[in-house]
Amino acid sequence: MAQLAAEALKTTPLYERHLAAGGRMVPFGGYNLPVQYPLGIMAEHKWTRDHAGLFDVSHMGPSFLRLSHPSGNAEADHASIAAIIEPLICGDILGLTPGQIRYTLLLNEQGGALDDLMVARSSQAGGELYIVVNAGTKDADFACIEAAAGDRATLVRADADHALLALQGPDAVAVLGALVPGAADLGFMTYAAFPWAHGQLLVARSGYTGEDGFEILVPAAAAPALWDLLVADERVNPIGLGARDSLRLEAGLPLYGHDLNSTISPIEAGLGFAVSKRRREAGDFPGATRILAEREGQLSRVRVGLLVEGAPAREGAEILDAAGVPIGIVTSGGFAPSLGKAIALGFVPPAQAEPGTRLLVAVRGRSQPAEVVATPFVPHRYFRKAKAS
Repeated sequence: MAQLAAEALKTTPLYERHLAAGGRMVPFGGYNLPVQYPLGIMAEHKWTRDHAGLFDVSHMGPSFLRLSHPSGNAEADHASIAAIIEPLICGDILGLTPGQIRYTLLLNEQGGALDDLMVARSSQAGGELYIVVNAGTKDADFACIEAAAGDRATLVRADADHALLALQGPDAVAVLGALVPGAADLGFMTYAAFPWAHGQLLVARSGYTGEDGFEILVPAAAAPALWDLLVADERVNPIGLGARDSLRLEAGLPLYGHDLNSTISPIEAGLGFAVSKRRREAGDFPGATRILAEREGQLSRVRVGLLVEGAPAREGAEILDAAGVPIGIVTSGGFAPSLGKAIALGFVPPAQAEPGTRLLVAVRGRSQPAEVVATPFVPHRYFRKAKAS
């Protein structure tokens, strides 16, 4: 049975590269992916913070939503494509400039998160959006978007014939800039297409580690060549899922299916920024009544960061008040290599959410002290262009 299960797992175009590099492969999101390489999770984590880590994130769901009958007027076509996606999410897509990316959430009618995703306005043509969704929800997400589009637009999935690489860390810009002239000129949360010897690359200055870096969509056949070029640079090491998770946890970033699910709203999750101003004012997004009320303080739980004394508190551990009364649950937890301490994300009542609040977490039947702290645990180092004066 185990052999059959392993055979059912999908592989990415970089599978052979992971094996050659000594990657320890594990099932994740229906794929066989490396959890770590011989360097080890702790060293891979620190390498990314200090240099540049290369991640295979091809299990994610990159796609393009394209108008079926564009008019040729770029602004009118963008308005038409934005009108298809906006009723599903809480972000302002209409207001995007060409090449701009927005983090947003796909919501159900109760205001719960069905997924968090990136939506970008095409840098090349009107009437096209570049959309990247999470691996575990991509089939449901794509079905939802296709149903909303009807015959007005076509969703083209890029996950079948492309690979998605993430190059993250302080050396990422120098490394990729040497291979792809112009990539270094991108600002945070923008993307552009670049010619390359083996095919066109879509390069986004984004990522989920808290570091400066890029996500690169490359044709599947060319992915191994790009991987080889990047890891040939002494500043780059391949990084597995283990360090990817500890990096995003230190950055205080939620992981769908853990810190976000269909019952959790953007406000509860501390993602109020993703509910764009224009959408708030119009109240024209799913679950608006609940979400707008929560913005005014009518909520029973909020996501917090915790510094934990002692052993890490893992997902599912109870959070207790100072008297030992259960008040919440840990949704992500682990050891923070950059801090040398255990950290966690979880949900507690708003009255217990102020930084400095002393709480307890239940770990293996023992209560350990924990303190509510502001997130991110480690400061973000995204690159933001100076605004023109």
